[in-house]
Amino acid sequence: VREESFTCAEVNHAMMEPDATLAEYDPERGHLTLHTCTQVPFYVHLTVARCLGLDTSKVRVIKPFVGGGFGHRTETLNFEIIAALLARAAGAKVMVRLSREETFLTHRGRPQTDVRLKIGMAKDGRITAAEAEVVMAGGAYAGYGLVTILYAGALLHGIYAIENVKYDGYRVYTNTPPCGAMRGHGTVDVRHAFECLLDRMAREFGLDPFAVRRANLLEAPLFTPNGLMVNSYGLPQALDAVEAASGWATRRGKLAPGRGLGMACSHYVSGAAKPVHWTGEPHAVVQMRLEFDGAVTVLTGAPDIGQGSTTMVAQAAAEVLGISMDRVRVITADSAVTPKDNGAYSSRITFMVGNAAIGAAQAMRDKLTAAAADKLGVAAAEVICEGETFFIPGSSQSHLPWQEVVFAALAREGTITTKGTFSTPEKAQGGKHRGGAVGSTMGFSYGAQVVEVEVDAATGQIEVKQVWAALDVGRALNPLSVEGQIEGSVWMGMAQAMSEECSYLNGL
Repeated sequence: VREESFTCAEVNHAMMEPDATLAEYDPERGHLTLHTCTQVPFYVHLTVARCLGLDTSKVRVIKPFVGGGFGHRTETLNFEIIAALLARAAGAKVMVRLSREETFLTHRGRPQTDVRLKIGMAKDGRITAAEAEVVMAGGAYAGYGLVTILYAGALLHGIYAIENVKYDGYRVYTNTPPCGAMRGHGTVDVRHAFECLLDRMAREFGLDPFAVRRANLLEAPLFTPNGLMVNSYGLPQALDAVEAASGWATRRGKLAPGRGLGMACSHYVSGAAKPVHWTGEPHAVVQMRLEFDGAVTVLTGAPDIGQGSTTMVAQAAAEVLGISMDRVRVITADSAVTPKDNGAYSSRITFMVGNAAIGAAQAMRDKLTAAAADKLGVAAAEVICEGETFFIPGSSQSHLPWQEVVFAALAREGTITTKGTFSTPEKAQGGKHRGGAVGSTMGFSYGAQVVEVEVDAATGQIEVKQVWAALDVGRALNPLSVEGQIEGSVWMGMAQAMSEECSYLNGL
């Protein structure tokens, strides 16, 4: 049994665009329109209506295509409410644009986190028990940061086979800007502490760090002691990949003086299984409309903040319908036009909105194949569409172009609109204990990483020479985008480890 303490500094998201919002109030109708940079337009809609005492039907929130967030914008922020109040008072348009410094002070970054961690380990590397006490300096207000302290404890589970876990978490109010969600919400600092202590215990026992991780692998599918569903588990493959790529077995301990290899593992949710604001509605809804000109319009409330979700939705629609992506237009995040969506957080959009888009496309495909089947005089089940052509496999004569089938389908019933939805099953929504929903997901993503570093013994200067990262992403719908996400994560992680810290002088 070994116990150690770790302290991780507070850090900030530093996304590219600073905060901005444009509010317009129509005094004759009593309606407010808000253009804002949020990750959660639905939650902004509810909160602004509540703060202004407006019926929710008199609020419209539009999220334009501006990039970045990393969790900074997963709750309604002060400037959005202030702009709305000023617009109503003026009966006109009001824009609020924050400077970089003001955006930093709005904050919601990763809190300073103090971790006291105790791990019990058998001599063969099996973890017998873990105890963690985590104290976060949360800033002056609660907000979404309350969930941060719950994530820190919940995801002690779900990566290794540990039957006995005790967790005490404290989020302390401090006279500094409020902290909240930041990439890997709540889990990063505690996972850093856990992986460090595992390595130190492995060294003490004379065990290879990879061997220790492999001694504690899960066997999916399973439910963890705190009720999290693990239905796929790619950590073994990720470990194998980085071990081989880095030459760990032949190079570790044999590098030049001052050089060394280190490794660690992590995991996170692919979509929180319960939304922040629970309404009982589906977690994702996508509407699809067949236009008179043969185009397909997809409507989703999911905001694209640069992660490529709009492209993903277009890909899903085009692949299911058998058409070019050029025919698909995606309209996002306008509460007067698009169906409600819970937002861009917890890596939820590809899994949840993607499945809803597939459902809508399948319903549209069924209507189109039925129209094609009528023209061909066969059953709908005999017709498929590929390359924007409807045909009967094996028949060289029975081919209909997309546009001809579109006209036939529209002639039958006018404008065609379909809908797809997605919700997580109840069994995936976590335990019944208080806070049990936090950390629950339909699918965890697992990662392993090896880093080669060089340390100057005279100055203590650290230089990262190479990084090998392997991530279990399931099926990569857009490999280039996935690679970009992984590379960005590596840079963000190195930045926190080596150079970043938010500090305050005389309060600010």
